[in-house]
Amino acid sequence: MQRQHIARSRFYTLELLLINRIFKQGGNMKRLFVLIVICSLFTACAEPMNKTQKGALIGGISGALLGQAVGKDTKGTLIGAGVGAASGAGIGYYMDKQEAAMRNALASVEGVNIARDGNVLFVTFRSDNQFDVGSFNLQYSAQNDVARMAAILQEYEKTKIVVSGHTDSTGSESFNQTLSEQRAGAVRNIMLANGVAANRITTVGFGESQPISDNGSEYGRQLNRRVEIKITPT
Repeated sequence: MQRQHIARSRFYTLELLLINRIFKQGGNMKRLFVLIVICSLFTACAEPMNKTQKGALIGGISGALLGQAVGKDTKGTLIGAGVGAASGAGIGYYMDKQEAAMRNALASVEGVNIARDGNVLFVTFRSDNQFDVGSFNLQYSAQNDVARMAAILQEYEKTKIVVSGHTDSTGSESFNQTLSEQRAGAVRNIMLANGVAANRITTVGFGESQPISDNGSEYGRQLNRRVEIKITPT
């Protein structure tokens, strides 16, 4: 419910920007176009949309703003809206398919979480299911899990990938920083070995600096020990 409210507020903000821009230009056709946009926005926000529909709507509004700024007429605005909507829908559909394929490929893997934020996909592996304590060598089963993910990334190649390593606060800060970098690198190496292009992958280690749970409990520390893969469309 909270995400729906955030999404709606974003739509209203874009709507107001578009209205302000077009009314400054004047013209009956432009005012008519504003009314059409308002109607479509309120209709869209009145009921839940899938990610492809949201992508099309946001793309359409962004394209309309760009078309108006460049063309400074209704024709330019309409062309921009059409191109933007098509682009937004296409990216949303592409990431919908990739998300479904990723969930299917990793359905039986223990300690993995798949999440989506707009058109960005996140795959998180708990380090306890991948590495021995204090080690950056991937366990054999974990290598297979990463290979499954890599097969999907290779199939859907129009994305950039960031692999980030994270630790809990046990041990020294410098040790945790190095370990997080090494673990991110180990995951990257398996991805490379399974055909994912090197120029698509960036690795980073955050050490203990970005906990997602309380390091004061064993369960919290377990959640903090993780490798996250962020997948962004290009």
